[in-house]
Amino acid sequence: MTLPEIRIALDARDRLGEGPGWDDERGELVRVDITGSRVHGWSPESGPTWSIEVEGEVGAAVLRKDGGLVLAIDHALVLRDPDGSERVLATAEEDKDENRFNDCRADPQGRLWAGTMSRVRTPGAAALYRLEPGGELEQVLDGTAISNGIGWSPDGETMYFVDSPSQKLDALDFDPATGAISNRRTIAEVDPADGLPDGLTIDAEGGVWVALFAGGALRRYAPDGTLEAHVELPLTNPTCPAFGGPELETLYLTTAWHKLTPEQHAAEPLAGALLAFEPGVRGLPRHRFGG
Repeated sequence: MTLPEIRIALDARDRLGEGPGWDDERGELVRVDITGSRVHGWSPESGPTWSIEVEGEVGAAVLRKDGGLVLAIDHALVLRDPDGSERVLATAEEDKDENRFNDCRADPQGRLWAGTMSRVRTPGAAALYRLEPGGELEQVLDGTAISNGIGWSPDGETMYFVDSPSQKLDALDFDPATGAISNRRTIAEVDPADGLPDGLTIDAEGGVWVALFAGGALRRYAPDGTLEAHVELPLTNPTCPAFGGPELETLYLTTAWHKLTPEQHAAEPLAGALLAFEPGVRGLPRHRFGG
Protein backbone atom coordinates (compact mmCIF):
# COMPACT_ATOMS: atom_id res chain seq x y z
CA MET A 1 0.00 0.00 0.00
CA THR A 2 1.47 3.34 -1.09
CA LEU A 3 0.68 6.09 1.40
CA PRO A 4 0.73 9.79 0.48
CA GLU A 5 2.24 12.50 2.62
CA ILE A 6 0.72 13.11 6.04
CA ARG A 7 -0.42 16.68 6.69
CA ILE A 8 -1.56 18.79 9.62
CA ALA A 9 -5.30 19.27 9.09
CA LEU A 10 -5.73 21.38 12.22
CA ASP A 11 -3.20 22.70 14.72
CA ALA A 12 -5.58 21.80 17.53
CA ARG A 13 -3.15 21.67 20.46
CA ASP A 14 -5.41 19.12 22.20
CA ARG A 15 -3.96 17.95 25.48
CA LEU A 16 -5.43 14.47 24.92
CA GLY A 17 -7.29 14.48 21.62
CA GLU A 18 -9.39 11.36 21.12
CA GLY A 19 -12.47 9.69 19.68
CA PRO A 20 -12.86 11.35 16.25
CA GLY A 21 -16.03 10.54 14.34
CA TRP A 22 -17.35 11.87 11.03
CA ASP A 23 -20.82 13.44 11.11
CA ASP A 24 -22.00 12.90 7.54
CA GLU A 25 -25.12 15.03 8.07
CA ARG A 26 -23.18 18.15 9.05
CA GLY A 27 -19.95 17.47 7.19
CA GLU A 28 -17.97 17.74 10.41
CA LEU A 29 -15.46 15.76 12.39
CA VAL A 30 -16.39 15.51 16.08
CA ARG A 31 -13.60 14.84 18.57
CA VAL A 32 -12.91 15.19 22.29
CA ASP A 33 -10.03 16.56 24.33
CA ILE A 34 -10.29 14.24 27.31
CA THR A 35 -8.29 16.05 29.96
CA GLY A 36 -9.08 19.41 28.37
CA SER A 37 -12.76 18.66 29.12
CA ARG A 38 -13.98 19.81 25.73
CA VAL A 39 -15.86 18.44 22.72
CA HIS A 40 -15.10 20.01 19.33
CA GLY A 41 -16.68 20.15 15.91
CA TRP A 42 -14.48 20.87 12.88
CA SER A 43 -15.21 21.19 9.18
CA PRO A 44 -12.55 20.63 6.50
CA GLU A 45 -14.25 23.41 4.54
CA SER A 46 -14.71 26.08 7.21
CA GLY A 47 -12.45 25.08 10.11
CA PRO A 48 -13.56 24.91 13.77
CA THR A 49 -17.36 25.10 13.94
CA TRP A 50 -18.25 24.68 17.59
CA SER A 51 -16.84 23.70 20.98
CA ILE A 52 -18.44 22.81 24.30
CA GLU A 53 -16.89 22.55 27.74
CA VAL A 54 -17.92 19.83 30.19
CA GLU A 55 -17.32 19.21 33.87
CA GLY A 56 -14.98 16.25 34.11
CA GLU A 57 -12.91 14.16 31.73
CA VAL A 58 -14.80 13.41 28.52
CA GLY A 59 -13.75 10.07 27.08
CA ALA A 60 -15.99 9.98 24.02
CA ALA A 61 -18.69 11.73 22.01
CA VAL A 62 -21.02 9.40 20.07
CA LEU A 63 -23.44 10.66 17.42
CA ARG A 64 -27.16 9.97 17.95
CA LYS A 65 -29.73 9.07 15.32
CA ASP A 66 -32.15 11.75 16.53
CA GLY A 67 -29.48 14.44 16.77
CA GLY A 68 -27.16 15.44 19.57
CA LEU A 69 -24.53 13.31 21.25
CA VAL A 70 -23.85 10.75 23.93
CA LEU A 71 -20.98 12.04 26.05
CA ALA A 72 -18.90 9.77 28.26
CA ILE A 73 -17.98 12.01 31.22
CA ASP A 74 -16.16 10.39 34.14
CA HIS A 75 -18.57 7.70 35.44
CA ALA A 76 -21.61 8.83 33.44
CA LEU A 77 -23.04 8.47 29.96
CA VAL A 78 -24.79 11.76 29.26
CA LEU A 79 -27.36 12.47 26.54
CA ARG A 80 -26.82 15.92 25.09
CA ASP A 81 -29.66 17.21 22.91
CA PRO A 82 -29.19 19.59 19.97
CA ASP A 83 -30.50 22.45 22.12
CA GLY A 84 -27.75 21.85 24.68
CA SER A 85 -29.89 20.24 27.37
CA GLU A 86 -28.37 17.22 29.09
CA ARG A 87 -29.50 14.25 31.16
CA VAL A 88 -27.71 11.20 32.53
CA LEU A 89 -28.41 8.03 30.59
CA ALA A 90 -26.44 5.57 32.75
CA THR A 91 -23.56 5.37 35.22
CA ALA A 92 -20.96 2.72 36.00
CA GLU A 93 -18.20 1.97 38.50
CA GLU A 94 -18.95 4.96 40.70
CA ASP A 95 -17.32 3.10 43.58
CA LYS A 96 -13.97 3.14 41.74
CA ASP A 97 -12.55 6.65 42.02
CA GLU A 98 -9.65 5.92 39.66
CA ASN A 99 -11.93 4.69 36.87
CA ARG A 100 -13.84 6.53 34.16
CA PHE A 101 -15.52 5.85 30.83
CA ASN A 102 -13.13 5.86 27.89
CA ASP A 103 -13.75 4.85 24.27
CA CYS A 104 -17.41 4.41 23.26
CA ARG A 105 -18.95 3.46 19.91
CA ALA A 106 -22.35 2.66 18.46
CA ASP A 107 -22.72 -0.61 16.56
CA PRO A 108 -24.52 -0.91 13.19
CA GLN A 109 -27.81 -1.65 14.97
CA GLY A 110 -27.61 1.48 17.16
CA ARG A 111 -26.50 -0.07 20.45
CA LEU A 112 -23.93 1.78 22.52
CA TRP A 113 -20.70 0.05 23.54
CA ALA A 114 -18.91 1.85 26.36
CA GLY A 115 -15.55 0.87 27.80
CA THR A 116 -14.11 2.00 31.09
CA MET A 117 -10.48 2.43 32.11
CA SER A 118 -8.31 2.61 35.19
CA ARG A 119 -6.37 5.88 35.26
CA VAL A 120 -3.61 4.02 37.13
CA ARG A 121 -3.81 0.95 34.85
CA THR A 122 -4.92 -1.43 37.59
CA PRO A 123 -5.17 -4.85 35.90
CA GLY A 124 -8.73 -6.17 35.75
CA ALA A 125 -10.29 -3.01 37.24
CA ALA A 126 -12.26 -1.94 34.16
CA ALA A 127 -14.86 -3.42 31.81
CA LEU A 128 -16.79 -3.13 28.56
CA TYR A 129 -20.53 -2.41 28.64
CA ARG A 130 -23.40 -2.61 26.13
CA LEU A 131 -26.52 -0.45 26.15
CA GLU A 132 -29.58 -1.21 24.04
CA PRO A 133 -31.60 1.94 23.21
CA GLY A 134 -34.20 2.21 25.96
CA GLY A 135 -32.50 -0.56 27.97
CA GLU A 136 -30.15 -0.88 30.92
CA LEU A 137 -26.37 -0.78 30.87
CA GLU A 138 -25.03 -4.36 30.83
CA GLN A 139 -21.46 -5.51 31.43
CA VAL A 140 -20.29 -7.81 28.64
CA LEU A 141 -16.53 -8.05 29.28
CA ASP A 142 -14.70 -7.72 32.58
CA GLY A 143 -11.07 -7.89 33.61
CA THR A 144 -9.81 -5.06 31.40
CA ALA A 145 -7.56 -2.13 32.33
CA ILE A 146 -8.03 0.44 29.54
CA SER A 147 -10.88 -0.35 27.17
CA ASN A 148 -10.05 1.17 23.79
CA GLY A 149 -10.42 0.68 20.06
CA ILE A 150 -13.94 -0.63 19.36
CA GLY A 151 -15.09 -1.35 15.79
CA TRP A 152 -16.97 -3.71 13.45
CA SER A 153 -16.10 -5.46 10.20
CA PRO A 154 -17.89 -4.37 7.00
CA ASP A 155 -20.25 -7.36 7.20
CA GLY A 156 -21.01 -6.60 10.86
CA GLU A 157 -20.17 -10.10 12.04
CA THR A 158 -16.82 -9.41 13.71
CA MET A 159 -16.11 -6.93 16.49
CA TYR A 160 -12.61 -5.64 17.23
CA PHE A 161 -11.46 -4.52 20.66
CA VAL A 162 -8.29 -3.26 22.31
CA ASP A 163 -7.46 -3.43 26.02
CA SER A 164 -4.40 -1.24 25.66
CA PRO A 165 -2.07 -2.58 28.41
CA SER A 166 -2.55 -6.10 27.05
CA GLN A 167 -0.64 -4.98 23.91
CA LYS A 168 -3.16 -6.95 21.81
CA LEU A 169 -5.74 -6.47 19.09
CA ASP A 170 -8.63 -8.86 19.72
CA ALA A 171 -11.48 -10.02 17.49
CA LEU A 172 -14.84 -11.40 18.65
CA ASP A 173 -17.70 -13.06 16.85
CA PHE A 174 -20.64 -10.63 16.81
CA ASP A 175 -24.35 -11.44 16.50
CA PRO A 176 -26.01 -8.43 14.84
CA ALA A 177 -29.49 -9.49 15.94
CA THR A 178 -28.75 -9.73 19.66
CA GLY A 179 -25.46 -7.92 20.14
CA ALA A 180 -23.97 -11.03 21.73
CA ILE A 181 -20.19 -11.45 21.50
CA SER A 182 -18.23 -14.69 21.71
CA ASN A 183 -15.01 -16.44 20.74
CA ARG A 184 -12.66 -13.66 21.79
CA ARG A 185 -9.22 -14.25 20.31
CA THR A 186 -6.04 -12.27 19.77
CA ILE A 187 -5.22 -11.62 16.12
CA ALA A 188 -2.20 -9.33 16.59
CA GLU A 189 0.25 -8.35 19.32
CA VAL A 190 2.23 -5.13 19.60
CA ASP A 191 5.71 -5.11 21.06
CA PRO A 192 5.74 -2.62 23.99
CA ALA A 193 8.78 -1.00 22.40
CA ASP A 194 6.58 -0.09 19.42
CA GLY A 195 3.99 1.78 21.51
CA LEU A 196 0.64 1.20 23.18
CA PRO A 197 -2.27 0.09 20.94
CA ASP A 198 -4.96 2.75 21.30
CA GLY A 199 -7.96 3.71 19.17
CA LEU A 200 -8.92 2.01 15.92
CA THR A 201 -11.10 2.31 12.87
CA ILE A 202 -12.13 -0.10 10.10
CA ASP A 203 -11.96 0.59 6.36
CA ALA A 204 -14.35 -0.58 3.66
CA GLU A 205 -12.04 -3.47 2.76
CA GLY A 206 -11.98 -4.75 6.33
CA GLY A 207 -8.56 -3.36 7.24
CA VAL A 208 -8.12 -2.45 10.91
CA TRP A 209 -6.19 0.79 11.53
CA VAL A 210 -4.68 1.02 15.03
CA ALA A 211 -2.91 4.04 16.55
CA LEU A 212 0.24 3.35 18.57
CA PHE A 213 0.38 5.81 21.47
CA ALA A 214 3.97 6.73 22.43
CA GLY A 215 5.04 4.85 19.29
CA GLY A 216 4.56 7.60 16.73
CA ALA A 217 2.90 5.26 14.23
CA LEU A 218 -0.34 4.00 12.74
CA ARG A 219 -0.77 0.39 11.61
CA ARG A 220 -3.18 -1.36 9.26
CA TYR A 221 -3.92 -5.00 10.00
CA ALA A 222 -5.78 -7.46 7.79
CA PRO A 223 -8.83 -9.15 9.35
CA ASP A 224 -6.62 -12.14 10.23
CA GLY A 225 -4.11 -9.91 12.01
CA THR A 226 -1.48 -9.77 9.27
CA LEU A 227 0.39 -6.45 9.40
CA GLU A 228 -0.17 -4.74 6.03
CA ALA A 229 1.06 -1.19 6.63
CA HIS A 230 3.13 0.69 9.20
CA VAL A 231 2.85 4.47 8.89
CA GLU A 232 5.46 6.57 10.65
CA LEU A 233 4.04 9.83 12.02
CA PRO A 234 5.56 13.22 12.80
CA LEU A 235 4.21 13.10 16.37
CA THR A 236 4.87 10.73 19.27
CA ASN A 237 1.34 10.26 20.60
CA PRO A 238 -1.33 9.37 18.03
CA THR A 239 -4.55 8.33 19.74
CA CYS A 240 -7.36 7.38 17.34
CA PRO A 241 -8.02 7.31 13.58
CA ALA A 242 -11.32 7.95 11.78
CA PHE A 243 -12.33 8.21 8.14
CA GLY A 244 -14.04 11.40 7.04
CA GLY A 245 -14.86 13.67 4.15
CA PRO A 246 -17.79 13.39 1.71
CA GLU A 247 -16.52 10.11 0.28
CA LEU A 248 -14.83 8.87 3.48
CA GLU A 249 -11.51 8.90 1.62
CA THR A 250 -9.51 10.89 4.19
CA LEU A 251 -8.08 9.27 7.30
CA TYR A 252 -7.97 11.70 10.22
CA LEU A 253 -5.94 11.04 13.35
CA THR A 254 -6.17 12.72 16.74
CA THR A 255 -2.98 13.16 18.77
CA ALA A 256 -1.90 14.32 22.24
CA TRP A 257 0.83 16.06 24.20
CA HIS A 258 -0.41 14.25 27.32
CA LYS A 259 2.46 12.26 28.87
CA LEU A 260 5.17 14.26 27.08
CA THR A 261 7.89 15.80 29.22
CA PRO A 262 8.33 19.60 28.94
CA GLU A 263 11.42 18.96 26.81
CA GLN A 264 9.53 16.58 24.51
CA HIS A 265 6.62 18.99 24.23
CA ALA A 266 8.99 21.81 23.27
CA ALA A 267 10.47 19.57 20.59
CA GLU A 268 6.97 18.71 19.28
CA PRO A 269 5.13 22.04 19.09
CA LEU A 270 2.38 20.45 16.97
CA ALA A 271 1.65 17.67 19.47
CA GLY A 272 -2.12 17.55 19.89
CA ALA A 273 -2.75 18.42 16.23
CA LEU A 274 -5.27 16.70 13.98
CA LEU A 275 -3.42 14.81 11.23
CA ALA A 276 -4.80 13.70 7.86
CA PHE A 277 -3.87 11.73 4.76
CA GLU A 278 -5.53 9.76 1.95
CA PRO A 279 -4.66 6.06 2.36
CA GLY A 280 -6.15 4.90 -0.94
CA VAL A 281 -9.05 3.06 0.68
CA ARG A 282 -12.39 4.37 1.89
CA GLY A 283 -13.81 4.12 5.37
CA LEU A 284 -17.18 3.03 6.69
CA PRO A 285 -19.94 5.41 7.85
CA ARG A 286 -19.89 6.14 11.57
CA HIS A 287 -22.80 4.40 13.31
CA ARG A 288 -25.19 6.35 15.53
CA PHE A 289 -26.77 5.49 18.85
CA GLY A 290 -30.54 5.10 18.98
CA GLY A 291 -33.45 2.98 17.89
